[in-house]
Amino acid sequence: MKNRPDKPRFKDPSEFTSAAEVTAETARALDLAAAHYAHGMYWHKDFQRLARLDGLGQGEQDRIFNELVLGCIVLIMLALEAPDLRTRREMKGQFQGIRDALPKAHVRYLRELGVESEYLKDWEKLIGMRFDEYGRDRHGVRAAAMQLESREKDLDLDGLSRIQLMVPLQAVAIGTHDHICRGKTGGRDDLFRYILDRLGGFYVEFRVILEGGRITRLQRLRIAVRRAVRRAFRRQRT
Repeated sequence: MKNRPDKPRFKDPSEFTSAAEVTAETARALDLAAAHYAHGMYWHKDFQRLARLDGLGQGEQDRIFNELVLGCIVLIMLALEAPDLRTRREMKGQFQGIRDALPKAHVRYLRELGVESEYLKDWEKLIGMRFDEYGRDRHGVRAAAMQLESREKDLDLDGLSRIQLMVPLQAVAIGTHDHICRGKTGGRDDLFRYILDRLGGFYVEFRVILEGGRITRLQRLRIAVRRAVRRAFRRQRT
């Protein structure tokens, strides 16, 4: 469904009567944020050109749009369980509840849009599949990033922290790019760079909200995103 979703709006805390309602409403707002951001990515002229959408049929265009939505949702889910997340310990349990509620929140959103019931279970299953896939890929991404970083300079605590911050983003960007291209990623580095850059902006905004606006961490993450994009550009030129 490529109609532009409404911008997310959080209810006033006084409107809730239980912790479960807070979890469900937060998941709903985050799902809308993911759908809204994916919509903007999809319709941007650079993505339209790099994804070569003009030459594709409607079904394939819809599939690509769905992969962007999946990428944004799963990026939120991985961020919510990130081991380096700096927040109060009691909040981490709440974040896990929100993470687990996100697939159902998206299914409810699709149901409100009028999507047929037969497809709703497939969507919940697909979110779970992408979450498992990109979650597994984090280990390979971390190892590759550490190897690359150590070639440029000796790894220190700051470098390790920066790598850890970037792992969810890079895993989702690589996986989303691969699925959009149906595994045929050769010669599509510009598309990957665009996906990494745009998802990076989404990820930075979300992480700083989770961590309560910690500027030092935010600046470090922004620098890491820029470095990753530059590296992707250098790979294209070599």
